[in-house]
Amino acid sequence: MQSIIRAMTVAKVLASHSTEKGVTISDLSKQCELPLSTMHRLLQAMIKQGLVEQDERSKTYRLGIRWLEYGLQVYESIDYVSKIRPELERLSKEVEESVYLNKPLGNEAIIVERIDSEKNPIRIYDQLGLRIPMNIGAANKAMLAAMSTDKSFAILPQLLPGDKIAEFQKTLEEIRKQGFAISHSERTEGTSSIAVSLKDGFGRVIGAISIGVVSFNLTEERLEYLRTKVIETGKRISAKLASGS
Repeated sequence: MQSIIRAMTVAKVLASHSTEKGVTISDLSKQCELPLSTMHRLLQAMIKQGLVEQDERSKTYRLGIRWLEYGLQVYESIDYVSKIRPELERLSKEVEESVYLNKPLGNEAIIVERIDSEKNPIRIYDQLGLRIPMNIGAANKAMLAAMSTDKSFAILPQLLPGDKIAEFQKTLEEIRKQGFAISHSERTEGTSSIAVSLKDGFGRVIGAISIGVVSFNLTEERLEYLRTKVIETGKRISAKLASGS
């Protein structure tokens, strides 16, 4: 069990440096709080499993290709390729904006896909794999609102002070009534997003789709158009997941 925890700690550190050239063993040792000798043995074991790669010239380490293989398998397990991605591409093409797919993960959500519009030079960029607390953003609030009361009640105390929960629950109730969620400048100043939740054939919340836009382009007429399109897309995806077709 200890080895698994250590390996996952290493993976998280390497993932946080995914846009860089790699991480030295000394930096990994410091960030993971492990002796150099222990870190060396752990890295060698992870390299053998394809979980870590080492650059021969710089001697730095990065995540291995095996994680991509596992990720693609997860995509297929949630009917991603055949049922969800085509709808995301269609939505992005129609609205000419970036479209996202979030998946719930405990008291956080993870961005598992982003489809950018080739026709829109102004893009909102949120990195794939980014984890966001469930109380932040339109997509996450849409998922919380669609969950059972017991489930959302269990999540909220982990994210909010006790005196803020009742007010937040009112927000979730409003989202349930209107069938979508909107956020403005919540994570990134000058941006807005509109989202709906997705459910599988058993009524379980399995994700949310959202449209990200730059706020200065967002008129009331444009907002209404985006709302209509994201709701239509959400209904089509949920129908596909429910029918199994």
